[in-house]
Amino acid sequence: MSILIKPIITEKATAESELFSRYGFIVDKKANKLQIKKAIEDAYNVAVEDVRTMNYPFERKTKYTKKGVVTGKTGGFKKAIIQLAEGNSIDFYNKL
Repeated sequence: MSILIKPIITEKATAESELFSRYGFIVDKKANKLQIKKAIEDAYNVAVEDVRTMNYPFERKTKYTKKGVVTGKTGGFKKAIIQLAEGNSIDFYNKL
């Protein structure tokens, strides 16, 4: 089971990482904070100070089109915000 799915690279997340050493990740829904912390430390060789998680539920959407009413849903996900210890950083662009 892969706990880390992908990093969040947006303007807001980049600003948080530069100012406060906070990084965002999309993680597995069943992972807890201790598993997320261990996965980050193993993958990027950094010291994690704090982990905050948020669950986003799926949403039902309805569109009114020429062909009629189209319904669907978007997938839910879990987001984790990682606070690194002083002096640590993660470079997403050079890590392969």
